[in-house]
Amino acid sequence: MAELKTIAHIYNNFTEKFGIPHQSGRLKKQKARIVFEPEYRVQEAFRGLEEYTHIWLIWQFSENLRDTWSPTVRPPRLGGNVRKGVFATRSPFRPNGLGLSSVCLERVEFHKDLGPVLHVTGADLMDGTPIFDIKPYIPSADSHPEASGGFTDRIADHKLKVAIPEEWRELIPADQREALTEVLENDPRPGYQTDPDRVYGLAYGGKNIRFQVDGDMLSVCGVEDYRKKGRP
Repeated sequence: MAELKTIAHIYNNFTEKFGIPHQSGRLKKQKARIVFEPEYRVQEAFRGLEEYTHIWLIWQFSENLRDTWSPTVRPPRLGGNVRKGVFATRSPFRPNGLGLSSVCLERVEFHKDLGPVLHVTGADLMDGTPIFDIKPYIPSADSHPEASGGFTDRIADHKLKVAIPEEWRELIPADQREALTEVLENDPRPGYQTDPDRVYGLAYGGKNIRFQVDGDMLSVCGVEDYRKKGRP
């Protein structure tokens, strides 16, 4: 069997797993760059890609790799107490640790030093995640409006109200505020955590965003600097 090769990495503001949406496309304002490895920075390989509005990413759950696998998992959105078959979920704890996401392709940039760089939105990947392949999303074949979503059809798609006091808002870079608010509205907590006194920390865009949730209201209660890892 041929070995899978990393062709690119994605770079965004999600420097830790906590807060990353459970599905791609949920966060429309989350921007990311896909930077290819030197071997694949060949302009001809991207000819025609700009004609598509969406692409598929085949990637690796690089932060969840294990030598063993489990036939059942506990989806966080079901409260962490209900088991489902691993192949009936999109859990990262899979035999091969592969992920599949559809993202919006905003533009293809031909960078002087990095070659073709893809600018995308809606990715559910952590900063630095390795990508094995990209493929165009074809609406006539890839979209099935009549499809059943299994247990996900029964999960309430709720949004939180978000309050960011001015003293903390001014510590957040202006170009990140709208996207960060979208992340917080999406309720980054595990489904089984509902303690209103608990303080959570979200690593996002070089900051540690501290917050609490009471009912449907999320309140930011602190913003601290957070060391970012290197990126191209």
